Amino acid sequence: MGVFVFLPLILPLTAWPVARLAEQHLHPRTATRLLTVLAVVLALCSTVCLALVMVVGTAQLPGNPLPDGWSDPEVRAAVPYDEIVGKAAIPALCAVVVASARTMRRHGRVRRQAHLALAGLRGTEVAVLPDAVPYAYALPPGGHRGGGLASRGAGRGRVVVTTALLDRLRPAERRALFAHERAHLAARHDRFLLAVQLAARANPFLRPLRTAVAYTAERWADEEAARTIGSRRTVARAIGTAALVSRGTPLPTLAGLAAPGPVPRRVAALLGPAPAVHDWPPVFTAVGLAAWGAAAGTAVSAMSSANAAVTMVLILHAATPL
Repeated sequence: MGVFVFLPLILPLTAWPVARLAEQHLHPRTATRLLTVLAVVLALCSTVCLALVMVVGTAQLPGNPLPDGWSDPEVRAAVPYDEIVGKAAIPALCAVVVASARTMRRHGRVRRQAHLALAGLRGTEVAVLPDAVPYAYALPPGGHRGGGLASRGAGRGRVVVTTALLDRLRPAERRALFAHERAHLAARHDRFLLAVQLAARANPFLRPLRTAVAYTAERWADEEAARTIGSRRTVARAIGTAALVSRGTPLPTLAGLAAPGPVPRRVAALLGPAPAVHDWPPVFTAVGLAAWGAAAGTAVSAMSSANAAVTMVLILHAATPL
């Protein structure tokens, strides 16, 4: 395997330029999908290679349950500096697993609690809560099982908004709010946000992509809301008003009109012309070159992790006593 086993751990750096440029120059729908795919693939590749290095490190520990042949010099020689990086990979991979599990558990808990809290309300797409705290967010379909109102309410997405926020918006801005949140539900932006959250847990170098997707997902919903109600300026006013009074969303993987982030940039984008739609950015532009650079880095990461995995399997198979 050689040094190629380490490449997927650092190749997420190739996606940093496109993470920034995609926010500015791509249609938010294209940017969200592109950055999410890059983040997920790069995170999977780095996790695979980290696990392979961990196997070599674990085989060196006394009393481990692995076959004795896995600690032979031939196996250890497959990883450069095996004594150091092999043992360092053990706590690193454990940290990745724990952080990802905590993210998934918190995500599931918040969604279940939200659906249970709404179980007694009327079974409509919009849930208006009599709360003095202004906030709104899109609650996607839940995975609650069982009978009763709770399970039926969890089976569909709902727009959650408080009376405190509605009282601060004009009628046209309320329509913008609902259109924005419905766009989040229709496109299942919670899945994109959760995917990049987990990717950033797997590899800290992917945090810029997580931040970028959090922004582009909101911009995607902004554009859909503007198209639905026919006024970009009204959506901009609704975002500005909600951002001044709202506390945001209960979880980073739940999207909302006033989600934390660069609200002035969202407002400025809505006050300008609608962005052009491209499935892939033009090649001879800054964002196009950055996208191809990130795609090349992702391809190299995938090939490196695949090569390392196949090589390690063959080495371990040869070192395993019959």
